[in-house]
Amino acid sequence: MYFMFQHSRHLTIQSIIYFMILIFSIIFSATVVFAAHPLITDDTGTQGMRNFQIEIHGEYSKDNGDKELEFTSILCIGIRDNTDIAISIPYLILNPEEGAREDGLGDITLEIKWRIYERDDISIALKPGITLDTGDENRGLGDGEPSYSIVFIGTNEINDYVAMYLNIGYTKNRKELRNMWQYSFAGEYSLTESLKIVGDIGGETNPDRSSHIHPLFLLGGIVYNINEDFDIDFGIKTGLNKTEVDYAILTGIALRF
Repeated sequence: MYFMFQHSRHLTIQSIIYFMILIFSIIFSATVVFAAHPLITDDTGTQGMRNFQIEIHGEYSKDNGDKELEFTSILCIGIRDNTDIAISIPYLILNPEEGAREDGLGDITLEIKWRIYERDDISIALKPGITLDTGDENRGLGDGEPSYSIVFIGTNEINDYVAMYLNIGYTKNRKELRNMWQYSFAGEYSLTESLKIVGDIGGETNPDRSSHIHPLFLLGGIVYNINEDFDIDFGIKTGLNKTEVDYAILTGIALRF
């Protein structure tokens, strides 16, 4: 495995994206199902007209000697049966190996998810978004300028137990940073009606123009449905190369009404 991880950094962004599209094409054989935190990969599911979802996520990450704790609150509102709007508000606590501890509001994100295709077990959605420069760049809490993104989302419910998800996204950054491709592929397996195991793999372009090593991650976790409107989750993410965080621990809750 170490040999594979070392050589994965030499793969181009384009070849990874093409490979993931090929995998998803093979397993696509669509009912809308929901991927859930701790997955990073999103799903095509929407809340439905006049329905709401509130999520609260916590993530602790460590990268070399730097430690970060992030709490994110997300409000998602169904404005049509196939369209949601969402606002994500992060609060960051930064504890670098060198330098002062910082905490405060991060960059707020606004997104719209629009499911544009649904047939049998396959569905497709688009998710444009804007990240506002609400965090203090000088304190390491934000990027300093807005960024704009769009994500292609695919969902396939293989059967009553297995579902898979694909994301391919693009983010337009300020000129000092690279624009970013994001790509991820996730799956979930229902052990019982209430308990799912989930896995996620993916990466993105490194926005740092001085680096040609692009972050790659692997994630595993569980989702437990207390009832049809209330979930709790737990996950662990590990970096597959030196530009990704060493590891992260994720947990969260979701409430629908």
